[in-house]
Amino acid sequence: MREKSTFALMVAVALIIIAVSLRVLPHPDNFAPITAIAIFGGAVLAFRYAIWVPLLAMIVSDAIIGFHSLVLVTWGCYLLVALAAHRGLAKLSMLKVTTITISASLFFFLVTNLAVWAEGRLYARTWSGLVECYTLALPFFRNTLLGDVFYTAAIFSAYLAALYMGTRLARGRRTPKATSV
Repeated sequence: MREKSTFALMVAVALIIIAVSLRVLPHPDNFAPITAIAIFGGAVLAFRYAIWVPLLAMIVSDAIIGFHSLVLVTWGCYLLVALAAHRGLAKLSMLKVTTITISASLFFFLVTNLAVWAEGRLYARTWSGLVECYTLALPFFRNTLLGDVFYTAAIFSAYLAALYMGTRLARGRRTPKATSV
């Protein structure tokens, strides 16, 4: 069930604050929560929140840490991840979330490094330049994948734990039905 309430707006704002905070604080290269937030938002939030949460997190954090020449490529990747999660995770399952997370990491790696190569500032626009670009980016891919898996697991686990606790608290407030002996 996708959240469409005031609660969803609060979750969206909290996710943006968390993402911006974790992105601007010191962290290993490419170990960031943006993909996880795009996946979670796509899975749980209404469409309008799902696409704006990762975009606003990127815009605000890029304004703090600095814009670069490929911001539109990176922002576009996160938007597409949120859209894919929105379509693919209408019914949540661990397998689907894992598949989308790994796919999103690979997609981001392939697209952003292709853009770096195509820009032509760091690598020659040749086949060997493209191979060099992807080869030298492999350590960043490792961190991207680890960060995406870590943060996706953490966000969904926290969300499911909160739902479970909310359900337990709601059950505790109900008056038990009288039973006959």
